[in-house]
Amino acid sequence: MNSGEQELVPTDRILTVPNVLSIVRLLALPLFAYLLLVTHSDGWALALLMLSGFTDWLDGKLARVLGQTSRLGALLDPLVDRLYVVTTLVTFVARDFIPWWVAAILIGRDLLLALTLPIYRRRGLPPPEVIYLGKAATFLLMFALPLILAGHGDWAIGPFTHAFGFAFLIWGTVLYVWTAAIYVLKAVDVARTHEVVRR
Repeated sequence: MNSGEQELVPTDRILTVPNVLSIVRLLALPLFAYLLLVTHSDGWALALLMLSGFTDWLDGKLARVLGQTSRLGALLDPLVDRLYVVTTLVTFVARDFIPWWVAAILIGRDLLLALTLPIYRRRGLPPPEVIYLGKAATFLLMFALPLILAGHGDWAIGPFTHAFGFAFLIWGTVLYVWTAAIYVLKAVDVARTHEVVRR
Protein backbone atom coordinates (compact mmCIF):
# COMPACT_ATOMS: atom_id res chain seq x y z
CA MET A 1 0.00 0.00 0.00
CA ASN A 2 1.25 3.47 -0.84
CA SER A 3 2.16 5.69 2.10
CA GLY A 4 -0.52 8.21 1.07
CA GLU A 5 -3.29 5.61 0.99
CA GLN A 6 -5.18 4.39 4.04
CA GLU A 7 -6.20 0.83 4.76
CA LEU A 8 -9.30 -0.13 2.80
CA VAL A 9 -12.08 -0.83 5.32
CA PRO A 10 -15.56 -0.47 3.78
CA THR A 11 -17.95 1.49 5.99
CA ASP A 12 -21.66 2.32 5.98
CA ARG A 13 -20.98 5.98 5.18
CA ILE A 14 -23.09 7.48 2.41
CA LEU A 15 -21.89 11.06 2.02
CA THR A 16 -18.32 10.58 0.80
CA VAL A 17 -16.41 12.31 -1.98
CA PRO A 18 -16.27 9.14 -4.16
CA ASN A 19 -20.01 8.56 -3.72
CA VAL A 20 -20.78 12.17 -4.64
CA LEU A 21 -18.72 11.77 -7.82
CA SER A 22 -20.61 8.58 -8.69
CA ILE A 23 -23.95 10.33 -8.14
CA VAL A 24 -22.87 13.25 -10.33
CA ARG A 25 -21.92 10.76 -13.06
CA LEU A 26 -25.32 9.14 -12.70
CA LEU A 27 -27.17 12.46 -12.96
CA ALA A 28 -25.19 13.34 -16.10
CA LEU A 29 -26.48 10.27 -17.96
CA PRO A 30 -29.71 11.88 -19.26
CA LEU A 31 -27.69 14.87 -20.48
CA PHE A 32 -25.35 12.54 -22.37
CA ALA A 33 -28.29 10.83 -24.07
CA TYR A 34 -29.86 14.21 -24.87
CA LEU A 35 -26.66 15.50 -26.47
CA LEU A 36 -26.35 12.43 -28.70
CA LEU A 37 -29.96 11.76 -29.65
CA VAL A 38 -31.67 15.18 -29.64
CA THR A 39 -29.12 17.88 -30.42
CA HIS A 40 -26.49 15.62 -32.06
CA SER A 41 -23.83 17.56 -30.15
CA ASP A 42 -21.28 14.79 -30.55
CA GLY A 43 -18.34 16.90 -29.39
CA TRP A 44 -20.01 17.79 -26.08
CA ALA A 45 -21.18 14.19 -25.67
CA LEU A 46 -17.61 13.00 -26.21
CA ALA A 47 -16.31 15.47 -23.62
CA LEU A 48 -18.93 14.30 -21.11
CA LEU A 49 -18.11 10.64 -21.78
CA MET A 50 -14.40 11.26 -21.30
CA LEU A 51 -15.08 13.25 -18.12
CA SER A 52 -17.15 10.35 -16.82
CA GLY A 53 -14.28 7.96 -17.46
CA PHE A 54 -11.88 10.26 -15.64
CA THR A 55 -14.15 10.68 -12.62
CA ASP A 56 -14.66 6.90 -12.56
CA TRP A 57 -10.90 6.51 -12.08
CA LEU A 58 -10.78 9.48 -9.69
CA ASP A 59 -13.45 8.25 -7.28
CA GLY A 60 -11.64 4.94 -6.84
CA LYS A 61 -8.36 6.73 -6.26
CA LEU A 62 -9.89 9.16 -3.75
CA ALA A 63 -11.61 6.31 -1.91
CA ARG A 64 -8.19 4.77 -1.27
CA VAL A 65 -6.29 7.99 -0.54
CA LEU A 66 -8.97 9.47 1.75
CA GLY A 67 -9.92 6.17 3.35
CA GLN A 68 -13.52 6.66 2.16
CA THR A 69 -14.33 3.21 0.82
CA SER A 70 -17.93 2.34 1.57
CA ARG A 71 -20.39 -0.45 0.95
CA LEU A 72 -22.60 1.96 -1.00
CA GLY A 73 -19.64 2.95 -3.16
CA ALA A 74 -18.81 -0.69 -3.84
CA LEU A 75 -22.31 -1.10 -5.29
CA LEU A 76 -22.83 2.36 -6.80
CA ASP A 77 -19.60 2.67 -8.79
CA PRO A 78 -19.97 -0.53 -10.88
CA LEU A 79 -23.70 0.17 -11.27
CA VAL A 80 -23.00 3.60 -12.78
CA ASP A 81 -20.34 2.02 -15.01
CA ARG A 82 -22.89 -0.49 -16.31
CA LEU A 83 -25.50 2.22 -16.87
CA TYR A 84 -23.01 4.29 -18.85
CA VAL A 85 -22.11 1.30 -21.00
CA VAL A 86 -25.77 0.43 -21.62
CA THR A 87 -26.80 4.03 -22.32
CA THR A 88 -23.88 4.56 -24.66
CA LEU A 89 -24.58 1.31 -26.51
CA VAL A 90 -28.27 2.15 -26.97
CA THR A 91 -27.54 5.67 -28.19
CA PHE A 92 -24.81 4.41 -30.52
CA VAL A 93 -27.21 1.89 -32.06
CA ALA A 94 -29.81 4.64 -32.47
CA ARG A 95 -27.22 6.77 -34.27
CA ASP A 96 -26.04 3.76 -36.32
CA PHE A 97 -22.50 3.97 -34.87
CA ILE A 98 -22.33 0.26 -34.00
CA PRO A 99 -24.30 -2.85 -35.07
CA TRP A 100 -27.34 -3.62 -32.94
CA TRP A 101 -26.21 -7.19 -32.30
CA VAL A 102 -23.04 -6.01 -30.53
CA ALA A 103 -25.17 -4.02 -28.10
CA ALA A 104 -27.51 -7.00 -27.72
CA ILE A 105 -24.60 -9.28 -26.74
CA LEU A 106 -23.20 -6.82 -24.20
CA ILE A 107 -26.54 -5.88 -22.63
CA GLY A 108 -27.74 -9.49 -22.70
CA ARG A 109 -24.61 -10.53 -20.82
CA ASP A 110 -25.45 -8.20 -17.93
CA LEU A 111 -29.08 -9.36 -17.88
CA LEU A 112 -27.91 -12.98 -17.76
CA LEU A 113 -25.63 -12.31 -14.80
CA ALA A 114 -28.42 -10.43 -13.02
CA LEU A 115 -30.43 -13.67 -13.15
CA THR A 116 -27.70 -15.45 -11.16
CA LEU A 117 -27.84 -13.04 -8.20
CA PRO A 118 -30.86 -14.74 -6.52
CA ILE A 119 -28.72 -17.89 -6.24
CA TYR A 120 -26.41 -16.04 -3.86
CA ARG A 121 -29.18 -14.22 -2.00
CA ARG A 122 -31.14 -17.40 -1.32
CA ARG A 123 -28.02 -18.90 0.26
CA GLY A 124 -27.20 -15.84 2.34
CA LEU A 125 -24.06 -15.12 0.35
CA PRO A 126 -22.78 -11.82 -1.06
CA PRO A 127 -22.59 -11.38 -4.84
CA PRO A 128 -19.35 -12.64 -6.37
CA GLU A 129 -16.43 -10.24 -6.35
CA VAL A 130 -15.55 -8.61 -9.65
CA ILE A 131 -12.67 -10.54 -11.19
CA TYR A 132 -9.71 -8.93 -12.90
CA LEU A 133 -10.83 -10.00 -16.38
CA GLY A 134 -14.20 -8.40 -15.76
CA LYS A 135 -12.52 -5.13 -14.84
CA ALA A 136 -10.33 -5.41 -17.95
CA ALA A 137 -13.40 -5.98 -20.14
CA THR A 138 -15.16 -2.94 -18.70
CA PHE A 139 -12.01 -0.85 -19.14
CA LEU A 140 -11.73 -1.86 -22.81
CA LEU A 141 -15.37 -0.96 -23.43
CA MET A 142 -15.09 2.35 -21.58
CA PHE A 143 -12.05 3.11 -23.73
CA ALA A 144 -13.59 1.87 -26.99
CA LEU A 145 -16.83 3.83 -26.88
CA PRO A 146 -15.26 7.34 -26.70
CA LEU A 147 -12.88 6.37 -29.53
CA ILE A 148 -15.79 5.26 -31.70
CA LEU A 149 -17.64 8.49 -30.95
CA ALA A 150 -14.50 10.50 -31.70
CA GLY A 151 -14.21 8.61 -34.98
CA HIS A 152 -17.38 10.31 -36.18
CA GLY A 153 -15.90 13.76 -35.67
CA ASP A 154 -14.81 15.94 -38.56
CA TRP A 155 -11.06 15.80 -38.03
CA ALA A 156 -8.04 14.13 -39.61
CA ILE A 157 -7.57 11.45 -36.94
CA GLY A 158 -11.22 10.38 -37.11
CA PRO A 159 -10.59 7.22 -39.17
CA PHE A 160 -7.77 6.14 -36.84
CA THR A 161 -9.77 6.61 -33.64
CA HIS A 162 -12.72 4.79 -35.24
CA ALA A 163 -10.54 1.81 -36.17
CA PHE A 164 -8.90 1.63 -32.74
CA GLY A 165 -12.29 2.03 -31.08
CA PHE A 166 -13.72 -0.97 -32.90
CA ALA A 167 -10.60 -3.02 -32.11
CA PHE A 168 -11.06 -2.31 -28.40
CA LEU A 169 -14.79 -2.97 -28.73
CA ILE A 170 -14.13 -6.44 -30.19
CA TRP A 171 -11.63 -7.36 -27.47
CA GLY A 172 -13.87 -5.95 -24.77
CA THR A 173 -16.85 -7.93 -26.09
CA VAL A 174 -14.85 -11.16 -26.16
CA LEU A 175 -13.68 -10.65 -22.57
CA TYR A 176 -17.20 -9.64 -21.51
CA VAL A 177 -18.61 -12.92 -22.84
CA TRP A 178 -15.71 -14.94 -21.40
CA THR A 179 -16.15 -13.47 -17.92
CA ALA A 180 -19.90 -14.09 -18.16
CA ALA A 181 -19.17 -17.79 -18.61
CA ILE A 182 -16.88 -17.70 -15.54
CA TYR A 183 -19.55 -16.00 -13.41
CA VAL A 184 -22.25 -18.41 -14.55
CA LEU A 185 -20.06 -21.41 -13.71
CA LYS A 186 -19.40 -19.90 -10.28
CA ALA A 187 -23.12 -19.48 -9.71
CA VAL A 188 -23.77 -23.08 -10.75
CA ASP A 189 -21.07 -24.27 -8.35
CA VAL A 190 -22.59 -22.23 -5.51
CA ALA A 191 -26.03 -23.68 -6.26
CA ARG A 192 -24.61 -27.20 -6.09
CA THR A 193 -22.43 -26.83 -3.00
CA HIS A 194 -24.45 -24.47 -0.75
CA GLU A 195 -27.84 -25.10 0.73
CA VAL A 196 -30.65 -22.56 0.57
CA VAL A 197 -30.99 -20.62 3.82
CA ARG A 198 -34.39 -21.18 5.42
CA ARG A 199 -35.95 -18.00 6.80
